[in-house]
Amino acid sequence: MSTMSMVPRAVRLATWANSWLLGATSLDEADEAVRADDAAHHVIGLPGQDEPVPLLLSLGTLRNLGTRAVSPALPVPGDPLGLAGPPAFTEAAIEAGEAVVCEGAGLGLVPHVIGAGVQWRVYAATPAPPEGFGDASLELAHTLQEVIDTLADLDVARWRPEMAEALTDLREVGSRSRDGLPPGYAPRAEALATRARRCLLVCELALVDEGGSASAYEADSRRRALRRLEHAARRALVAACARPRPAAGPDGP
Repeated sequence: MSTMSMVPRAVRLATWANSWLLGATSLDEADEAVRADDAAHHVIGLPGQDEPVPLLLSLGTLRNLGTRAVSPALPVPGDPLGLAGPPAFTEAAIEAGEAVVCEGAGLGLVPHVIGAGVQWRVYAATPAPPEGFGDASLELAHTLQEVIDTLADLDVARWRPEMAEALTDLREVGSRSRDGLPPGYAPRAEALATRARRCLLVCELALVDEGGSASAYEADSRRRALRRLEHAARRALVAACARPRPAAGPDGP
């Protein structure tokens, strides 16, 4: 399975940390879910700690440092989604393609895969303005429809069988799976996160190469359409995975 089709580690950490902070899951459950198939997760650079700290213990430390919510960041070069600096954190997060921001503690964590394990390196971080759930959901829905029409016009599914299946799935939201959102998140957040991840998978499959595009114009049209979808999907995933509010309003998860 490709890495993009899996749940980003920053999404797992942010959502399960939020669930634990809300009291909706246990610390052991959160630790196991964040690690998933990785051998171990450690945090490096926690204030007052000279050695790497296991994730299980780090979550408690981060809460004691003032963390009240954890937000995922899914940036790419030119689109620092979920980031607000400072530069050292932004650069490291963009290079990794993901990070989390611990709101209230002024800290950010960037994952680095080391062998079979993961090291989360700590940086000073400023929380970015939250993504509006309603706006992000509408943007993804509109962009998805436009892109499906564009891809259908270009007949890209004929050169990637898995693309045809992925495009079919996009109009339906699947059931909760092991990679679904943890307890505490509303069904509509689960639905938006699922759709966003499927869109990211479609983008990954379609951007691997120029495929069956018959001309430079078709290739450019497909690429631009997919980049729009990729941005909308990343924004939607960040919005869906924000800390759920106990009494969510019309614009919250």
